[in-house]
Amino acid sequence: MKCAIGLAVIDIGDFQMSGSAAGRRIVVAMSGGVDSSVVAALAKASGAETIGVTLQLYDHGEATSRAGACCAGRDIRDARAVCDQLGIAHYVFDHESSFRTQVVDRFADEYLAGRTPIPCVQCNMGPKFTDLFALARDLGADCLATGHYVRRLIGADGPELHRAIDPARDQSYFLFATTRAQLDFLRFPLGGMPKDRVRAIAAELGLGVAAKPDSQDICFVPDGDYAGLVRKLRPTVVDGGEIVDLSGRVLGRHSGIIHYTVGQRRGLDIGGQPEPLYVIRLEPEARRVVVGPRTALAVGVARLTDLNILGPLDRPLTAKVRSMARPVPARLRGDHLIFDAPEYGVAPGQAAVLYDGDRVLGGGWIAETESAALAA
Repeated sequence: MKCAIGLAVIDIGDFQMSGSAAGRRIVVAMSGGVDSSVVAALAKASGAETIGVTLQLYDHGEATSRAGACCAGRDIRDARAVCDQLGIAHYVFDHESSFRTQVVDRFADEYLAGRTPIPCVQCNMGPKFTDLFALARDLGADCLATGHYVRRLIGADGPELHRAIDPARDQSYFLFATTRAQLDFLRFPLGGMPKDRVRAIAAELGLGVAAKPDSQDICFVPDGDYAGLVRKLRPTVVDGGEIVDLSGRVLGRHSGIIHYTVGQRRGLDIGGQPEPLYVIRLEPEARRVVVGPRTALAVGVARLTDLNILGPLDRPLTAKVRSMARPVPARLRGDHLIFDAPEYGVAPGQAAVLYDGDRVLGGGWIAETESAALAA
């Protein structure tokens, strides 16, 4: 089914459940940005009753002054204005407490444990999907639509999760933990469009968010100072310690492991070394940062936890171990991800997402790694 909106003819088959969209109800997760606003417009154009829902993730006083953050004061006002313009209902639900517990506190604790967290995945697993799913069900929705840039395609065994057609916008890495049951209920109408087309639709519709900048970095750390946030949340447990080489020789001192991640090169402040040094691992119990040459970063095997399976894994696959990394050939044996060639920058706390071409087969959390030299 296609409909004309603004300058473009849009395929809204993503909103077709069984039969006509008329008489159906779609809940749209609205963050106040251009993407979710266009999704709401597409949902309305499908003929279904459309309801916009926004989760307030910060307390009111903090949200009104927080700039550049998702689901903050201005964003809630923008979402409401778009819903008013489209003539659809809009509801705001306070989820500040669960967001703090499931996302923000976990972010701080992961850094203190020497891991590199991905709060956007935790947010999708918690407030954005689990909580929104419950709300959408309570509202009698037939589906929940979001502005994520991924594709939901129907395969032989049901819905599948695929990369977006625009590789620069693809968000499949952050949605690897989506369950089969969630995928059955979700809709992602923007996965088949480039971003400039989405903005063109918003502009043609006269939406006030058409030129609104995309949110940058982690929404609850708009200034990018991760260590500053951890110090604020856990002021009594941020201690300094030693920077050592692979043999244990002390090269310097640091002011807290929260300032370091595996693969980091800059900011070590240990000059005079014969070759560039990188963070190889973090030892939080000893408050120690271990550094070494780039060759020591080569990983042959990663052990994964909390695997989420969305497709068959008994086939050649590729694995993506950072959001900006290229997928590389690998094999999964039980909970061990074995790389065909040494992979660099594999950090505990990050996710390993598994693909068959553009299809997401699932993924898990990197718990520990094994050196490529040991794995050989």
